[in-house]
Amino acid sequence: MLKEVTDMVTNRQKTVLKLIVEEFVRTAEPVGSRTLSKKLGYSPATIRNDMADLEEGGFLEKTHSSSGRIPSDRGYHYYVDTLMNEGVDTDLDMTLIDDLFEKNMSREETIERAIDLISQLTNYTSVALGPGAHNARVRKLELIPLNEGTSVMLVVTNYGHVESKHISLPSSTDVDELRHIMQILNDILYDVPISQVSQKLHYEVDQHRIKDLLAYNKQIIDAFLDAFTRFTQSKFYLSGQSNILYQPEFKDLDRVRELMSFFERNDILRLVEHSNSNGLTVRIGSENQIQAMKDCSVITVPYEVGEGERGTIAVVGPTRMEYRKVIPLLQYLASHLSKL
Repeated sequence: MLKEVTDMVTNRQKTVLKLIVEEFVRTAEPVGSRTLSKKLGYSPATIRNDMADLEEGGFLEKTHSSSGRIPSDRGYHYYVDTLMNEGVDTDLDMTLIDDLFEKNMSREETIERAIDLISQLTNYTSVALGPGAHNARVRKLELIPLNEGTSVMLVVTNYGHVESKHISLPSSTDVDELRHIMQILNDILYDVPISQVSQKLHYEVDQHRIKDLLAYNKQIIDAFLDAFTRFTQSKFYLSGQSNILYQPEFKDLDRVRELMSFFERNDILRLVEHSNSNGLTVRIGSENQIQAMKDCSVITVPYEVGEGERGTIAVVGPTRMEYRKVIPLLQYLASHLSKL
């Protein structure tokens, strides 16, 4: 049905829609027929007819406070999929990204600095899920006591990497009890993605499916849950959360609180994890299943480093996003990250 509607859009209507999207992105104000008439050379009446047809097709919406139109989620998507390719911003200065990758830094530091840079260049919120947490799976867990009350938990992944985290345990913990706990954990967590281990443990505990584990000190179980949460967070980078506060769409305090709570809980990880592994993913407004993202666009791009490890970078902003700027920046950054 959507294809039938889009096939009926005339070339002039495509031009009208493209200009409305780009003008609204620039000004955050509804676009009227007179503004477009001056740019296109057609009469305001002709433009109004085109705008009415585009509204009927679901590409534009009319606001209550103005006679102008704004793009709908469908209109934005049609712009990204069809119209934007005719005018991608080729004047973007990518030298800052080039310079970043010429510095001698670790992979983790490079990713973190890159996300900060993208946030600065776009004035939106930027996110990265590092390759270590995206699809690495648990193969074996081991616990090595260091001293009384402190141990190191080792997680061997399917790539042969060894991740480590310090873990604090009650000083009265029995060694045989710990050995039995590790056996249970190895059984239930084998081949589980590291990014989902904490969720898996919470589920098993909540459902009382691992009664043997529940029999032990709650402090011990909480220590393991905390360690696995930190495994994921150590590969998760977030920058520019407050940028959303400066967007005119988010003046309502309730909407801002909802978004800030979403960022603080790291729920945005769910958006990044479910991105398309084959390339660019653009989710606009209602396409985002999470309530906090209903007025936002989320653009994700995967990247792949050695041994098939995959990570994802993303930008979150209002649906009135500078797509012509954000998409090429993310794709250019992803190409660099794939060379790390």
